[in-house]
Amino acid sequence: MFWLFTANVVASAILYLVSNVPWMYRIRRQRQQAQDSVTSMTVDGGGGRWRYIHFEYMHVRLPAKAKPSQSSSSEIAALDHCTANNNMNCRMISALRRCQSGRVTRRTFCSSDRVQKNGPTGIVFMNMGGPRTVSETGDFLSRLFHDGDLIPLPFQSTLAPFIAKRRTPKIEKQYADIGGGSPILKWTQEQASGMVKILDELSPETAPHRPYVAFRYAHPLTETCLDEMKRDGVSRAVAFSQYPQYSCSTTGSSLNELYRHLIKNSKDGPSPIKWSVIDRWPTHPGLIEAFAVHVERALESYDPLVRSKVILLFSAHSLPMSVVNRGDTYPSEVAATVHAVMKRLNYQNPYRLVWQSQVGPSAWLGPQTSDALKGYAKKGVNDMLLIPIAFTSDHIETLFELDLEYIQDAKEAGLTGVKRVESLNADPIFVRALADIAATHLKTADSNPTSTQMTLRCPGCINNTCLKSKEYFSQREIS
Repeated sequence: MFWLFTANVVASAILYLVSNVPWMYRIRRQRQQAQDSVTSMTVDGGGGRWRYIHFEYMHVRLPAKAKPSQSSSSEIAALDHCTANNNMNCRMISALRRCQSGRVTRRTFCSSDRVQKNGPTGIVFMNMGGPRTVSETGDFLSRLFHDGDLIPLPFQSTLAPFIAKRRTPKIEKQYADIGGGSPILKWTQEQASGMVKILDELSPETAPHRPYVAFRYAHPLTETCLDEMKRDGVSRAVAFSQYPQYSCSTTGSSLNELYRHLIKNSKDGPSPIKWSVIDRWPTHPGLIEAFAVHVERALESYDPLVRSKVILLFSAHSLPMSVVNRGDTYPSEVAATVHAVMKRLNYQNPYRLVWQSQVGPSAWLGPQTSDALKGYAKKGVNDMLLIPIAFTSDHIETLFELDLEYIQDAKEAGLTGVKRVESLNADPIFVRALADIAATHLKTADSNPTSTQMTLRCPGCINNTCLKSKEYFSQREIS
């Protein structure tokens, strides 16, 4: 009897171990995985705020509105916040609970919204910016003329403040004439906030997306943007250039500035943000459609008898020939945009690409917009339509230079048919295009953080910061 009793006990013990050891091992492993995968904080995401509550064994994740569980230290719960959108991919999170009886049960909760456990994705709109008020003009010009990527000057640190100070009164008057400041921040914020709402739908796996603005020469500056992103707990960011066509003087300058601040901040520890870059998009179908629709609307204001004869003058910011001869891709990319728009319009009107905003006596891209207008006027042309093809929103170069200088001067000279196409600003077609560009980029950003073109230096480039910036963002060595 004793041996029989002993055999039963041993058999029961073996059966218990066989039944429970795998579960115990699995629980221990999942506990460790859960501990490794969450942190203790409160963030926005997945359609609600999340509270991470620390228990003895692990962190417990609960919706912020939920009451903390009255669990003992032996209870494990990993609850995911559920939303009503069932079109998104479902992520399954296991919740294990050790009951008082010692039995183990397994519960599964479903989330229909994928959550960025490490924080939101930042979409950083990069542009040159503009003074919000007339009083900010001096500082704006000082930063602009100190930028050797935009305006290379001999003895830059000495000449820049001198030139900025001399030009400030004239430029202050121009900003006063267009309403007391540049509207570029207003339009950029509207574009950014509108596109991230669409982007949340197009790319739920990287949602939530938060919009940020980083201007090169005006507030909010790059360093301000980075501080804001740090406070928001951003874990991934896309530097989204708002110059559709790449130039070392514009997009390149903004990325060099971002790179300098990231390196400076890295002295306090590695950046928690993983960066990628949208550095150019000159022929994106949405951009081309938005431009084409705006041109068609403007042409409707002309008499049908002359509509097909209206000369389309695509006006872009000019560039010093020294930069062009170095190998900058800007002229060819602007031309690609113009060609794509004209193809969409079936080449129904005669057109030319012209250049504006030349500064200083050195040689720049031509013909200048003002010279083109005067030249055609001398040939008896009355009807000309100006199209700001390299700008995505209104600012001083559209509202003052095109509207008040060129068009007003043309009217005073008797030319009644010179008009301007409305800027893209917050046009729904354009905002949708921005979201589509970002969504497409995010799908491959891990393996292709920049465009292929970004990895190629200009043949005449001698800017070491440009090289380091390209290598930093592309995550590869560049010769």
